[in-house]
Amino acid sequence: MEYNTTRGPLLISEYGRNIQKMIDYITTIEDREKRTKAAKFIVNVMSQMHPQVRDTVDYKHKLWDHLFFMSDFHLDVDPPYPPPPPLTLSTKPERIPYHNKEIQFRHYGKNIALIIEKATEYEEGPEKDALVKTIANHLKKSYLNWNRESVTDELIEDHLKALSADKLKLHEAIKLTTTNDILARNKKRKFIKPKDNGNSTLKGRKKM
Repeated sequence: MEYNTTRGPLLISEYGRNIQKMIDYITTIEDREKRTKAAKFIVNVMSQMHPQVRDTVDYKHKLWDHLFFMSDFHLDVDPPYPPPPPLTLSTKPERIPYHNKEIQFRHYGKNIALIIEKATEYEEGPEKDALVKTIANHLKKSYLNWNRESVTDELIEDHLKALSADKLKLHEAIKLTTTNDILARNKKRKFIKPKDNGNSTLKGRKKM
C-alpha cells in the first residue's frame, strides 16, 4: 500500500494526486511534440475539474501557469502562453495598508471618519454644505443608537469639529433632524411588518 508520506509533494492540492502524477510523467517524455500534446490534454482535464474558473479572465492562461508550477518548472513544451518566471509565483503580494488611526468616538465607527476626511477636501459651496449636514445628521442618529437620551445639536457640532480637526462646521441656518423624528423613524423601521405576498396559509382555505 502506498501512503501519502512516501509520495512526492502535491504542489496544488485542488487538482489532486492523479493530475500531479500525469504532469510528473509527461516531463519524462523525450519527444517534444508528444510532450506538448500531452500537456494540452492535461490542461483540458484541469479545466473540466474546476469549471468555475472559466468565468475568470484568462483562465486558460492561469491553468498553464499552474501546469508549469506543478512541474516545478521542469516542463519543456510549446505552450500557447509564455511560462511565468518561477519568482512570480513565490513572491508575496504587497501588504495592504491598514487604517491605524485612533478612533476618537467609537460609537461613530471608522467609516464616518474617512467620509469626514474626504469632505474636508470639498470646495466651499452648497454641495459641501449639504454633505456636512448629511454627515451631522448621521452622527446624531449614531449617537442616539448608542445613547437613547436626548442629544443637542451643539454636542453634534462639537463632535463634527473634533473629527474634522475644526475643518467642518455647520452654518447657523442649517437645522438637523430632531431627536424625536430620528427615534420615531428607528422605531418604525424596527416594528415594520412584512408585506403580505398573498401566500398566507389562512387565505384560500375552503370553508368546511
